[in-house]
Amino acid sequence: MSGAHVVAVGAVSALGSGDDAFRVGEVGERARVAVGLDPVLERAGLLRPISARVSCVPESAHDRAAELLSAAFDQCLARLDPVWRGKRIGLAIGTSSGGMLTAERFLFALARGDRISPPLARGATYFAPLEQATAQSRLSFSPRVLVLGACASSTLAIGLALRWLALGRCDLALAGGFDALSLFVASGFEALRATTASLPRPFRLGRDGMALGEGAAVVALAPKPAPKGPALGYVAGFGASTDAVHLTAPDPTGQGLGRAAALAIADAGISASEIDLVSAHATATPFNDPAEARAIERALGERRPVVHPFKAQIGHTLGSAGALESLAALDALARGVAPAAAGEGEIDPDCAVSLSSVNEKLEARAALKLSSAFGGANAALVLASRATRSRPLSPRSVFVQGHGLVSEALGSEALARALAGRHPHLHRLDALSKLVISAVHRLSLSTGPKSLDGAGLIVGYTLATLEQNEVFDERRRERGAGAVEPRRFPATSPNAAAGECAIAFGLRGPTFAVGGSLHGGLEALGVARDFVAAGDASSMIVVSADLGGSVSSALLAAAGAPPLPAGACVCLLGCEPGPHAVRLDGLIPITLGDGPDWMWAPPCGHGELRTYLARVGALEIS
Repeated sequence: MSGAHVVAVGAVSALGSGDDAFRVGEVGERARVAVGLDPVLERAGLLRPISARVSCVPESAHDRAAELLSAAFDQCLARLDPVWRGKRIGLAIGTSSGGMLTAERFLFALARGDRISPPLARGATYFAPLEQATAQSRLSFSPRVLVLGACASSTLAIGLALRWLALGRCDLALAGGFDALSLFVASGFEALRATTASLPRPFRLGRDGMALGEGAAVVALAPKPAPKGPALGYVAGFGASTDAVHLTAPDPTGQGLGRAAALAIADAGISASEIDLVSAHATATPFNDPAEARAIERALGERRPVVHPFKAQIGHTLGSAGALESLAALDALARGVAPAAAGEGEIDPDCAVSLSSVNEKLEARAALKLSSAFGGANAALVLASRATRSRPLSPRSVFVQGHGLVSEALGSEALARALAGRHPHLHRLDALSKLVISAVHRLSLSTGPKSLDGAGLIVGYTLATLEQNEVFDERRRERGAGAVEPRRFPATSPNAAAGECAIAFGLRGPTFAVGGSLHGGLEALGVARDFVAAGDASSMIVVSADLGGSVSSALLAAAGAPPLPAGACVCLLGCEPGPHAVRLDGLIPITLGDGPDWMWAPPCGHGELRTYLARVGALEIS
């Protein structure tokens, strides 16, 4: 399928701003490392207070995540040829925690019974940093999506942008991701025993985990090179898959990630033998690194290209990781170097990868970027210094093949009967996951269980996991960051419900969450429609879910937004017309209103998706 040229970039990481944020250096240089002791995390009582903070973006009274994204976003626009401003521009940005720093303040104020101001309420959403970063650009974006795919978010966002360009949804696409360090997230990862006590040592014996980082990266993608000057690189292929094995642990066989890699290589129109560099996910945890090494072997066979574990230098930057790591890989391709790997020690025999201690000369033909995430989400990109032989995309027609509505989740006993043992940890499910699974079960009753074989799933949210976040954060506020409950942290990821649903129904296609406004259901419909049209999956499930609850109600009331009743709307999209299918034509109106307040304008929530499906004739409203 058609790739895209990188015509402008903006980035910030613990290594610096602009090109310094991802520069790999020249031949003979060692890897620059910005990971170290974090006094903020140490004072909070964490036992492993290691991180990589961005120093080039000063602290301010505004939300830190918004400041990081704004820095990268503004850099990208400043480097973009003005001719693009008159074109149709899409925006796909990924995040893991969104406005979590403001959400911490909101939840604290709510617990104390303080009056909640509208700015505090609006800033506590996952989409608030994106809203703030784009407000001053004077640009209109369509399509516009916030990807909530945990640690694979920005890789998924770049892949989605590729599909938009190939399908003609826009002329230029801005894509990337962001995340800031927060005690909420840092305490959760430490509770899961995923963080290091010293420095990350990916793929090496004795490794004990990752260091969290923060950062942001935005790339401008176009089907043709920049009108003036050379392109900065080429994104040639994309693939996405789901493990459907465990919420937080990878498939130890590497099968799912290997499948995403193989899809990206095929999409780029090249052979596995042309991959000379792998930008690894490389979290330096005991289980992830061997699984990733097996995934690389599945995708590339016996070849051992140089592997670059960039997280060991800038920390795990969560929603921005895939984008920053892709830029580092493109920099390595442009400089003709095999980038050095940070970390000391002997390579684990269970991780059969090739690491360089210093930058070595390498005229690489193409690089493979790998990302994995909570919920079993996998994404891969093929990167090159110039255009590859990728085939033009032939879009497929997309049909709504079935639908369903639920007002509440099934009870535990009814859910157990419905799943018939297909989910091994049913007793651990959070309320939002139960609601999403109940909706998909309702869909399977009307379309038949076979209809979900090989499907992917996009979950669209209004306020995502706000209720679960309060349950987890209450313990942190009461007992400190070092005493949180590890079993409650995974459910705070907006990708958790999608991942739990994939486990319950064996979903293997692209599976993640979105939610760039209170109109997340229509975002999900648009993303799923484009994946089916582009051939990334033969069918995609769409769920728009609203859990409701006192915390959500308080935020919406303070923000001046309408209340959201609990419930979910679900539909199945496919490329086969079927006897009762309705064709889904035209752009789905993700931007629903005029002016800066469209994100908060009614109608909102799962009822909006229901109304849209009725309007196109896919369901009836009694």
